[in-house]
Amino acid sequence: MAISRNRRAVVVGGTGFIGRHICRALARQEYDVLAMARKPAEAIPGVAFLALDAVAAPIGEIAAAMGSADLVVNAAGDSWEGDGERMTASHIPLVDQLVSAVATLPRRPRLLHLGSVHEYGPVPDGTAIAEDHPTAPGTPYARTKLVGSRIVLDSADAGRVDGGVLRVTNVCGPGAPYGSFLGRLAARLRETGEDTPLTLTLVDDRRDFIDVRDVADAVVLAAGAPVTGRAVNIGQGTATGMRELVGLLISASRVPPRLVREEDAPVHSKGGSWTQADIRLARTLLGWSPKVPLKESLYDLWAASARRRPAAAAARTEGH
Repeated sequence: MAISRNRRAVVVGGTGFIGRHICRALARQEYDVLAMARKPAEAIPGVAFLALDAVAAPIGEIAAAMGSADLVVNAAGDSWEGDGERMTASHIPLVDQLVSAVATLPRRPRLLHLGSVHEYGPVPDGTAIAEDHPTAPGTPYARTKLVGSRIVLDSADAGRVDGGVLRVTNVCGPGAPYGSFLGRLAARLRETGEDTPLTLTLVDDRRDFIDVRDVADAVVLAAGAPVTGRAVNIGQGTATGMRELVGLLISASRVPPRLVREEDAPVHSKGGSWTQADIRLARTLLGWSPKVPLKESLYDLWAASARRRPAAAAARTEGH
């Protein structure tokens, strides 16, 4: 009698905000999960860890770490805060390395790469961005993310890998990092009091935000979908005003509104003034749709932020 084995998944960047949720979601589906990252972080129950810098490591070492994996997920990448050099390194050579490593394996795993909705570039207000929308990224982050996505898609077209790209919108939810707008706002709200009111600058932008657990569920479904060489949008499918998002987080914090003050100041937006993903393809190809309402996502973000206390907060929180 043949002995069945659990499916095995390797999550590159598995100790990061999105990567940790992906590891947990795959483990719940009875994958044996290995989180790969440059540096150790807080352990994830039921998930193994390997410290490996996939940008600098030899291809053979990366391939050996993947071993008999059924799935490789690239959830690594630099945030908006990184400079151009760091973004280039983590968004382009890293993806090149992973594709090359996967291509050497006799039993090739499925490769899923997390791209970004910002790869499409700025769009007019009211636009629902579908996957056939032209890509015209306008920032170093978006340009380097697009190059990484194209590496995966071109390699799939050439038959080197069985893979695809999930183009994800702005991500929120429990564990949102301090480097993100909402994660930083939560940290500042925890420091707000009668003697330390919160001053912030907001923009009137409307953006598509998706809960991190919905992103993780999309990865699980894409892992088993017979879809290769495609980019698929993952988002809420609606554009929500930044003021509404801030209001939800302030409500979750129970900080009295009188302690929150808005001021006029220049805001250098790092994305467009409007993002709204057309997510019909995700429903059709993956059977996926978002489940977590934004209110629940932000309330859970607030609850989780009690365990994340940065050493210092920025003097001003900007809605960018």
